[in-house]
Amino acid sequence: MNQTSRRSIFSRMMTAKFFTTAIATSALMMYTGSSVKAALEDSPKTLVDEVWQLVNNEFVDRKFNQVDWLQQRQELLSKEYADSQAAYKAIGDSLKTLGDPYTRFLDPEEFAELTSQTSGELSGIGIRLSFDEKTSELIVVEPITNSPAEKAGIKEGDKILAIDGKPTSLMSLEQASKQIKGEVGTEINLQISRLGAEATRTFDLTLVREQIELPSVDYNLSEAGRTRVGYIKLDEFSSHAAEQMEKAIEDLNSKEVTGFVLDLRGNPGGLLFSSVEIARMWLEKGAIVSTIDRKGGNQKFSANGKALTDLPLVILVDRYSASASEILAGALKENGRATIVGTRTYGKGTVQSVHSLSNGSGLAVTIARYYPPSGQDINYKGIAPDINIDLTAEQQMTFNVNPTLWGTEADPQYAKALQILQQGTSVGNIRQTPNPITAR
Repeated sequence: MNQTSRRSIFSRMMTAKFFTTAIATSALMMYTGSSVKAALEDSPKTLVDEVWQLVNNEFVDRKFNQVDWLQQRQELLSKEYADSQAAYKAIGDSLKTLGDPYTRFLDPEEFAELTSQTSGELSGIGIRLSFDEKTSELIVVEPITNSPAEKAGIKEGDKILAIDGKPTSLMSLEQASKQIKGEVGTEINLQISRLGAEATRTFDLTLVREQIELPSVDYNLSEAGRTRVGYIKLDEFSSHAAEQMEKAIEDLNSKEVTGFVLDLRGNPGGLLFSSVEIARMWLEKGAIVSTIDRKGGNQKFSANGKALTDLPLVILVDRYSASASEILAGALKENGRATIVGTRTYGKGTVQSVHSLSNGSGLAVTIARYYPPSGQDINYKGIAPDINIDLTAEQQMTFNVNPTLWGTEADPQYAKALQILQQGTSVGNIRQTPNPITAR
C-alpha cells in the first residue's frame, strides 16, 4: 500500500501549471502562398506563423478578444528577428492581446517539462525533494517505488550534498531537479549525507537514469473507532492517474473501508479524459461535464454505470484545486455523490489543446469552455465547498515544514471529513442550508 502523500515542494511547484486539460498533436495546415513559404523557411518567422495559424484555427473566441488577428499576422511577419528568443518574445506579446492567460507559448524547456508532467513520466532517478531554506540543504522527501533511487538505497531524510561534483548548497530546488534529470541510460553521481544512530555518514552513489512513471495517487487506510477510512491523495490528472486511482479504490475496498476521503488540495488539473475516467469510478449515473467549442459544438460526458464504489465520500479542495480537479469535484458535488470540504477552488473553466511546434517548443491554445452538470460558468469563480474550512497562515506554515501532517487528524480539513464519515452525515442534509457552512 502507498503511504500518505507528503505535501512536498515538488507538489507545490505544480500549482502554477493550471493550463492543461487536453493534449493534442497537430499536422499544421499553412494557408500561405509558395513565395511566402519560401521566405519563411529556416527563419524564426516559420515559428511565428505556425503559432498564428494554430490560434487562428482553434482559439475559442472567434472574435479574438476584438483584436484584428489578420493584422497581427501581417505585423509579426513584417518584422525581422535576430534569433529565436526575439521571436519567442514577439509571439508572447501577440498572445497576450487575446486576454487569455492559458493560451501561451512554451519554449522547448517548458514544453518538455509540460509533456513530462502530463504523461506522468520523466527520465531521472525517481526522488522527490524539498529544500531547507534555513540550512540550504537539499533533502529527500521520498524515493519513488521501484525507481533507481529506491533500488540504490536512498532513504527519506537523506541530504544530497553534491550532484556530479557540484555542491547543492549553491543550487535552487529547480536547478537541482534539472541537474538530476537527463537521458535514459546516462549516469549521475550523488554525494549523500545520512544521519545514523551514532554519527552522520557521507558517501557517494552512482545511479543510471531510467524512464520513471510518476505516482499521481497516494493512499492509506486509517481507523477511528468503527470507521475505516480510505484516504486518497490525487496530485494531478496525468495519463496514468486513472489507472492508479482504480488500483487505490480496489485495494481499499478489499480492506473493507466504510468511507473515502479524496484529497484534491493543491491539484492543478491535467488531462480532461483523466478527470472523466476518474469521475466514472465514483459516480454510477449522471452528467459529469460538457464542453462547448468556438463553433458552439457541445460535447457531453456522463457516468457509464461502472462505478467502483458507492461508499460515502468527502472531497477536500482548496484555492489551488483547479481545472480537472474542478471537473471532478463539481460533478460529484452536483450529483449529490460527495460532500466538499475546504475552500473555494481556483476557477478555471477552459480546455486547452497543446501542440508541438517545429523547433521543439509548444503552444497551448484554449479551444473550449467546460461546464459542470448545472451549466454554471465557474471560470474565475471556482466551486464553493459545502463546508468552508480555511487554514490559518500559521497552520499552513506548520504543514509546509512538516508535510507528513497533511491527511492526518492534525489537519483541520481532513479532521472535518473524518467527522462527517464518523457521524454518517448525508450530503443532502448538509445541502439543506442556504449557504455553505463556515467552520473555524
